[in-house]
Amino acid sequence: MENLKNIQPIEDFDWSALEKGDNYSEASKEDLVKTYDDTLNTVKDKEVVMGIVTAMNKREVVVNVGFKSDGVVPMAEFRYNPELKVGDQVEVYIENQEDKKGQLILSHKKARATRSWDRVNEALEKDEIIKGYIKCRTKGGMIVDVFGIEAFLPGSQIDVKPIRDYDVFVGKTMEFKIVKINQEFKNVVVSHKALIEAELEQQKKEIISKLEKGQVLEGTVKNITSYGVFIDLGGVDGLIHITDLSWGRVTHPDEIVHLDEKLNVVILDFDDEKKRIALGLKQLTPHPWDKLDPNLKVGDKVKGKVVVMADYGAFVEIASGVEGLIHVSEMSWTQHLRSAQDFMKVGDEVEAVILTLDREERKMSLGIKQLKPDPWENIEERFPVGSRHTAKVRNFTNFGVFVEIEEGVDGLIHISDLSWTKKIKHPSEFTQIGADIDVVVLEIDKENRRLSLGHKQLEENPWDVFETIFTVGSIHEGTIIEMLDKGAVISLPYGVEGFATPKHLVKEDGSQAQVDEKLQFKVIEFNKDAKRIILSHSRVYEDEQKNAKKDATEKKASTRHSVKKEEESTTTSIEKTTLGDIEELAALKEKMTKE
Repeated sequence: MENLKNIQPIEDFDWSALEKGDNYSEASKEDLVKTYDDTLNTVKDKEVVMGIVTAMNKREVVVNVGFKSDGVVPMAEFRYNPELKVGDQVEVYIENQEDKKGQLILSHKKARATRSWDRVNEALEKDEIIKGYIKCRTKGGMIVDVFGIEAFLPGSQIDVKPIRDYDVFVGKTMEFKIVKINQEFKNVVVSHKALIEAELEQQKKEIISKLEKGQVLEGTVKNITSYGVFIDLGGVDGLIHITDLSWGRVTHPDEIVHLDEKLNVVILDFDDEKKRIALGLKQLTPHPWDKLDPNLKVGDKVKGKVVVMADYGAFVEIASGVEGLIHVSEMSWTQHLRSAQDFMKVGDEVEAVILTLDREERKMSLGIKQLKPDPWENIEERFPVGSRHTAKVRNFTNFGVFVEIEEGVDGLIHISDLSWTKKIKHPSEFTQIGADIDVVVLEIDKENRRLSLGHKQLEENPWDVFETIFTVGSIHEGTIIEMLDKGAVISLPYGVEGFATPKHLVKEDGSQAQVDEKLQFKVIEFNKDAKRIILSHSRVYEDEQKNAKKDATEKKASTRHSVKKEEESTTTSIEKTTLGDIEELAALKEKMTKE
């Protein structure tokens, strides 16, 4: 009660104001507002100021800029800085001091963008390490948010080792260095690789200084290409060429190794600066030839798989890393040139015979035709002289036809042994490649593996008959079928052809005989061995004229002879009469004398 008694009322207390709800006088209100304003920062719209993060949640960040109210910034604007926490200083841009709800509107993104270009240039100049947020992938690299600017991060500048999956970097905040700025187009290029290269360069120097040929190191498969595998030796890269991965054939390196696999490798070689390091994997295992069965010898049969094909032959792997070549000539007894692909293909399992074996040179030749009997071994028994067979035409030459009676048994039909009667200029006139033709064996050349064959010998020689028909001097009707420089070819009966020189083609009226004319020809020569008949048309009428002249001469001579005989008989009779008369007269004279 005593305390209450000592309380004195305020003399100038405005009771009417209290009823209205205003507890302060005008003077005290002004002082209070002034005092309050002095404790706050004066902010202006469209200005960048520093603020302090006072609260955070998944969607928003509350920032105190010393104004009468705090501002709210979307959390999305801080994606580049996942380490943001309460108490951190951040730049904000004053969008509006007060919205309809009396809320201070701030933007961190615009604050960064306002000063971004200056800060980017400053970071490049000072070689400063900055933070950036990887927003998304793009062609050849990534887009990075740096100070609110979209910068380009090339794929080759993300890390020192090749990147296989770019998507894992999207949404990450990483440290970068600005490596290039295009002032004209406002383009910025950043690099993360540049940050770690300096450190790796030092590590690389230490590793390279200790490298020696033959040294075995552990490495990690960094990249696989069609020609080899790049191995990370701890900051230094080396290459295992595809031929040094395995003693056997390797189609692609990924058959042997896998990405990120750790394996031991041996240093085979390096250049003077040790920038190119050649590594080997197969050298850490014994050579397969050294493990090859020591009892294996020429003549033994082996099985293997075809690993490589070429036109000239096939490489067969009989054990991992041990290969032999089957030359195409050892695939079949036939002597015709063929491709090895006609006999086998990659992946085929084949059996073969060892033909040569050189363990020092690590070479082996194989054959598969040796698994079949040699067709020339008993050629005389299977294809004796005089035997008849059907062969297949393989090839032509100007002088004959090459045929194959069976695989490995070839023969030649000379052009002169194709027909008894036809004059064949080229075998293609008589038969065609791939056709069947009947033949008779004329001669066996076992050493050269060649038979002499005949086709016309299947029939009797018609020239024995022709000899009796086309005798010298006989006349036959013929047709000119071809005109040549030296004369004409004439078709005669029985399918025989003869030949006449130009002077023997002159007709009786003096004109020259032409193709397709049918005329009478006289045989002036017949050669059975050469199968040659020489004809003449002009001789036909010339001989007729001679015969006619001869007959006339003989008739005239005969007439003369008969006249002479008559004269002789007349003379004789005259002589006889005269003598008789003389005798009679003499006798009469003698009688008269006696009387």
